[in-house]
Amino acid sequence: MLVHETLVPPETLVGVPEQDAAEFRTEFDVTSCLRDMGHDVRPIGIGDSLTELRVTIQDWQPQVCFNLLEEFGGIVTYDQHVVAYLELLRQSYTGCNPRGMMLSRDKVLSKQILAYHRIPTPQFAVFRRGGALRFPRALRYPLFVKSATEDASLGISQASIVEDAARLRERIEFIHGHTQSDALVEEYVEGRELYVGVIGNDRIRTLTPWEFLFGELKAGRAAIATRKAKWDRAYQKRHGITSGRAESLPAGLADRLDRLARRIYRALHMTGYARIDFRVRDDGTPFVLEANANPNLEREEDFADAARNDGIAYPALLQKLITLGRAYRAAWRV
Repeated sequence: MLVHETLVPPETLVGVPEQDAAEFRTEFDVTSCLRDMGHDVRPIGIGDSLTELRVTIQDWQPQVCFNLLEEFGGIVTYDQHVVAYLELLRQSYTGCNPRGMMLSRDKVLSKQILAYHRIPTPQFAVFRRGGALRFPRALRYPLFVKSATEDASLGISQASIVEDAARLRERIEFIHGHTQSDALVEEYVEGRELYVGVIGNDRIRTLTPWEFLFGELKAGRAAIATRKAKWDRAYQKRHGITSGRAESLPAGLADRLDRLARRIYRALHMTGYARIDFRVRDDGTPFVLEANANPNLEREEDFADAARNDGIAYPALLQKLITLGRAYRAAWRV
């Protein structure tokens, strides 16, 4: 199992403070569940070197690498190269292939591809780090500013929504400095935030739409998935932030989200599993925000919850991902 070098899980969580356990909860859940299922699991902590991974594969010859990496050498977009390295070693792995990871991780490129396929996505512009700030007149306020490459809501807060050019400039400069990446600016879509899980390689299935519920919002606060709202457990409990099956959807919306999720998955050449994020206006119009390859697999998070709702228990979900990983037809298997 491939994990970040600081997230190698302990054998047990007994005596581990809840805040500390939250850091490696996904890694612990996957490892402990796979071991309970009878698998022989060896976690490999990866930082900026692949030497231990290569030696372990050569000496141990695992049937599959369970990929839980989200970066390499501190760079989010480099995890795709680790997967490409596994393909060069002719090693089976779980999750998305390198091409799908590259296309989906690059938020700007993925939005360009989706626009080409006429898949509804908010109008956008990208501001390169170090480049001149020239604001296109076609974009309409309010605008939403985020990193063009970082995930896990890094750099997203209530200040990410801007109403004028002065605040737009300020937020772009913040993203450039805070995340060391280009800034993606898109028109803000007011509405519900829905997630659709997708599983499969050649044949795919979607999961029941899941909704991020923002709880009690203070006056003037926008319903956006900030970093604190997504990952701070105490903050979630304090404000009643939860997620659950999307209820009372407008007629036909669930089917439309299903079709869109499938088209997006195909257009971005994704395999394994993914989560497609949507915003849906009050009139039922959906817009895709982004496609997330290899989303969080924590036992009590959105993806596993949606799978469980659809009759796929957590052990069965992990086993399904292993089966898909071993069945994926990389170029060297043709």
